[in-house]
Amino acid sequence: MPNAHTDSVVGIRPGFIDHFAMKLTLDSQRLTLTPFTPDDIDLSFEMFTDPAVVRYTGGVMSDSFIRANVTNWARRGGNGCIGIWTVSDRETGEKYGSVALLPMPVKEKETDFSLLVPGKMPDADIEIGYYLKRSAWGFGYATEAARRVLEFAFQESPLDEVVATFDKGNLASKSVLEKAGFTDRGTMPCYGEDDGLNYRITRDEWSQQRAEAACAETRPV
Repeated sequence: MPNAHTDSVVGIRPGFIDHFAMKLTLDSQRLTLTPFTPDDIDLSFEMFTDPAVVRYTGGVMSDSFIRANVTNWARRGGNGCIGIWTVSDRETGEKYGSVALLPMPVKEKETDFSLLVPGKMPDADIEIGYYLKRSAWGFGYATEAARRVLEFAFQESPLDEVVATFDKGNLASKSVLEKAGFTDRGTMPCYGEDDGLNYRITRDEWSQQRAEAACAETRPV
């Protein structure tokens, strides 16, 4: 897989970007994922000012920083398929967290949201990321949201591969990725480091996993 500094869009089916239709509200068994908007700043305050939530991702954000960046966080690229979704309870509407498909930074320490341009795919590997407020931990919501976003990515968007990384100490994030079907590919340059953890899943791998799961469900006991 080329890195984020190649000359062509990576990880997508050629010629597909102009033709796919986006339904950006995504439902799963318990959750609804809706495109993040500045109105979700309440959730951002709750998550990003909690030291436990941001322990592995740079630390607590100030209120002023959140207010200054919330418009950037609402940007979307690739006809909407690249961006952040707010994760909410499907029945009550309570906001639990966020899940995202965003361009993976390589030399930079932070995501470059200027790469999110309507109608264009970012020239970068696309990574999945997720946050949950502390009261939503322990219920499997991150895994459910990640699986739903992967289903969207590989069935309804032009992406052929999704990448992920995490702090080596964040075993909960490692578990979410493995349950969602990602595999360890060693290390890669990302977030200004030369040896970031490199987890990936391709469209073909995802399809094979889905087929195997379906066969297991129908196999006689």
